[in-house]
Amino acid sequence: MKKISVSLSGHQTSISLENDFVVALNKIAKQEKRSIASIIQEIDDARIPESNLSSAGRVWILRLYTQSAK
Repeated sequence: MKKISVSLSGHQTSISLENDFVVALNKIAKQEKRSIASIIQEIDDARIPESNLSSAGRVWILRLYTQSAK
């Protein structure tokens, strides 16, 4: 597990992801020429408020990879 700390909407937060998800997130950020923080902000904005940000991040990454595999 790796903790990634970012500032979202002016407050510090972090997500914990397994190494494979961190590698995938970094690859996505590089391909899209975006910061990790901007991607995490997008995930945070789209998630159900009751859901965990780390879990939402895993699902977001998985969906992106699943869609690209079609």
